[in-house]
Amino acid sequence: MSHQQYVKTGICEKYQTLLEESERALAIWNEHRAEVVQSRLVVKEAGDELLRLQAKCARAYTVLQNHAPLCSFCQLVKSLEERVSGNSSHAGATIAPFSVRTSQTRR
Repeated sequence: MSHQQYVKTGICEKYQTLLEESERALAIWNEHRAEVVQSRLVVKEAGDELLRLQAKCARAYTVLQNHAPLCSFCQLVKSLEERVSGNSSHAGATIAPFSVRTSQTRR
């Protein structure tokens, strides 16, 4: 089985759902933030909405980060990933969920 196939099959469905929710929350917050910056709109309602969306994004990311240590499947995948990473001559040969490359990266 190739490393790419591991990535496709070696991810917990719950982790994948949480990852998608986190990415979606981040994208929505970024869109609203960009709209406020472009319009130079500085009203209390816009600021409140950005804070609400930022908190939603932070909650989604926290839930995602807290899932893996509590999930037996994620722990199994992590241990396999560590084994493959340690024994592989390929620098990028890792198994998800801890090496998932997303379309948006967190900064």
